[in-house]
Amino acid sequence: MTTFDDARTAFVPPTPGGSLMPTLGGEYYYDDAIFRREQEKIFETSWMAAVRSADLATPGAFKKVQIGRESVLIVRGRDNQLRAFLNICRHRGATLCTEESGQLKRTIQCPYHAWTYRFDGKLMAAPNLGSLTDAAGQGIDRTEYGLVPVALREWLGYAWVCLAAEPPSFSDTVISSVTLRLGDAEAVEHYDIEHLTLGRRVVYDVKANWKLIVENFMECYHCATIHPELTEVLPEFADGLAAQYFVGHGASFGENVQGFTIDGSEGLSAIPGVTEDQDRRYYAITVRPSVFLNLVPDHVIFHRMFPLAPDRTLVECDWLYLPDVVESGRDLNRSVELFHRVNQQDFDACERTQPAMSSRAYRTGGVLVPSEHHIGEFHEWLIASIGE
Repeated sequence: MTTFDDARTAFVPPTPGGSLMPTLGGEYYYDDAIFRREQEKIFETSWMAAVRSADLATPGAFKKVQIGRESVLIVRGRDNQLRAFLNICRHRGATLCTEESGQLKRTIQCPYHAWTYRFDGKLMAAPNLGSLTDAAGQGIDRTEYGLVPVALREWLGYAWVCLAAEPPSFSDTVISSVTLRLGDAEAVEHYDIEHLTLGRRVVYDVKANWKLIVENFMECYHCATIHPELTEVLPEFADGLAAQYFVGHGASFGENVQGFTIDGSEGLSAIPGVTEDQDRRYYAITVRPSVFLNLVPDHVIFHRMFPLAPDRTLVECDWLYLPDVVESGRDLNRSVELFHRVNQQDFDACERTQPAMSSRAYRTGGVLVPSEHHIGEFHEWLIASIGE
């Protein structure tokens, strides 16, 4: 049994048998100490999708993202490579870039004392640099006193970063999550996500714990209740079964549905690599801890979560289409509106749940019905990740 201290009620792992299984207790969704452990043990040790690579198209283009307790700066170098660094000057710890994104001219310069770094992180200049020495009396090593690097890997057109000194295997964590869901290591490649173009981006500021959002995405018991538009397009979701989570299974479009749109009307140009088996199907994938991936024949929806507080999570959602679809100026509204509305409905539900997490009624948690039992495995993973 895992506990943080004797005053807390420990999480009891699900036990076989019976239709009801216990959830995490309410404190896991509001307690500051638990959230700090999640930051340290999960967000700062996992691969996190930080930015779409195409957003940083030219040398000097940068994006600042919050990963756990750290501000991370991602910048494209003069060699066209993306790199990530802690957004901290090595001199006195000033934040280097305060804007969320932008274009650097020639260098990264601290606005406090003007220590200046190249886009590859190496210290380039500082006031009186030639007269500075280290503890051994030697001149400053410009690499040693350069920016602190953060591991970065590009996949599916996104830059993924990991703060761990020894990052976990990308293949065994991120790629395997997608493979496990689709049942085939090559299946996701058919959507050619790397070469799709951003058609729309919406950032949601959700007043709820990140785990409530993950749990919501993992089950469809609520679909018939709050997602009327989605269940019109995907009728099997009206059963309340999480059919989309069977390995290799994609939820079929309704018989009279032409496309994954708000009214079921015809969609946009299909992605050429999508196979006959993948056509007219919807796939949903969770990549722990912070990515949701939705695949349909004519576009891909890519969610990235950035947990900022026990009760606040930013969710950045991208709708990706074939380049010629976006360049042509075709109307994307019917396509975007379906899942935008699903997101609004889901996040409203999560915000409705958050206040109750601190109620005495939820002190020992709630229950999972059979179609939600797989959430229990997520809870076990969480406890194993942050447990003492």
